[in-house]
Amino acid sequence: MTKCLLLGNGGREAVLAEYISKGFSLYSILPYENPSIIDAITASNGKYIIGSPFDKELVSNFIKQENIEMCVVSSDNLLQDGLIDLAKSLGLKVFGPTSLGAKLEWSKTYALDIVEKLAPDMIIKNFHISSEKELKQAIDNYTDDSFVVKPEGLTGGKGVKVGGIHFKGKQEGFEYAKSCLEDSGKVIVQDKVEGSEFTVMALTDGENIVVTPITFDYPYRYEKDLGPGTGGMGCLSFSNGLLPFLEQSDVDKCAELIKRTIQYVNKDSLEFTGVIYGGFFKCKDGIKFIEFNARFGDPEAINVLNALETPFSDVLNNIVNKTLSKDNCKFAKTNTFTVYVVSKEYAVSSSKEPCVFTLNKDAITSNGLKIYFANAKRIEEDTYTSVSTSRLFAVSTSGQDLEDIKKKVYSSMERKCGYKVRL
Repeated sequence: MTKCLLLGNGGREAVLAEYISKGFSLYSILPYENPSIIDAITASNGKYIIGSPFDKELVSNFIKQENIEMCVVSSDNLLQDGLIDLAKSLGLKVFGPTSLGAKLEWSKTYALDIVEKLAPDMIIKNFHISSEKELKQAIDNYTDDSFVVKPEGLTGGKGVKVGGIHFKGKQEGFEYAKSCLEDSGKVIVQDKVEGSEFTVMALTDGENIVVTPITFDYPYRYEKDLGPGTGGMGCLSFSNGLLPFLEQSDVDKCAELIKRTIQYVNKDSLEFTGVIYGGFFKCKDGIKFIEFNARFGDPEAINVLNALETPFSDVLNNIVNKTLSKDNCKFAKTNTFTVYVVSKEYAVSSSKEPCVFTLNKDAITSNGLKIYFANAKRIEEDTYTSVSTSRLFAVSTSGQDLEDIKKKVYSSMERKCGYKVRL
């Protein structure tokens, strides 16, 4: 059986671990014992060690010692740091872009420059800023806080701030943009547009793409779109693969940009395979581009992989062999729904105090639900502790009636866990 190395340790990797382990023997290097990933490794007769997946010497030695044949990476920081480059240099088959390919995500100016060339009609007016003088000139274009500030690099889904929501007034927006500029030497200021936000995610072998069901992610920390942005508090998708405000032609337009972008990035050498997804706005004057990500979203990966009909191991092999198509990567016509339980401090406090919680996993999963642990590890039978002030675990399911599966998730969480949440 093929030995597959998975690097990363969040909820996204937990669902990847589940589906990789159904076709391959799963291996991993984990900074802590994520219960979901450990269970998948055990079920596949694989192996793990505790250590940093950023430690390239450790990763290299583990690959050689265990004769690992394939590597899957879907973590933004690991991709930027070149873990796929390392795997390729050791002769492994890979799922995920090189560091250069992942530049689509870790450099927003790079992505915007590409889209400006390929689809200028999809660009929102923006300013690429590299000095405080340029920043002042850009902010002077606005009479109020109707602009968006975007850090140049990776921020875990929590760095983009929107005027009138995350900051109030031009001065506050200027100060935040200045702090981003000081951090990385670059910042983007962009017009605030009115429209419906959505993402289009696609699997790719570097030439072909297959678009997954469109997901709706709830990014705000609190109900009613309040509080700071997060990496994602929950996610849903519909059985027709679209969202209520989208037409298939909208998705096709975005997919065409994604495909042309992959071709552009890979024009000289194969730098990008795996997953790419673009953020977009549907506005009165058409579809507008927001940004690219070079990996599965979290929690979007949970929804998408649970809707995948084709064994994920087959999809991986088709990506490696450059034979990916809609015929060999199919999705079920089902609704999916995922909710994250997070630490109280998540996205609102820098406190590092761990929280301890109990969870009767069997009582929840016996009701047809799935649990994916993220930033948590087991202490004893039903007792867990957080390993950061982030997302603890996700509860997910799928079915033909969206309201029914939402009620199923909520009622189970409230009865079995005592968590009262609403998405």
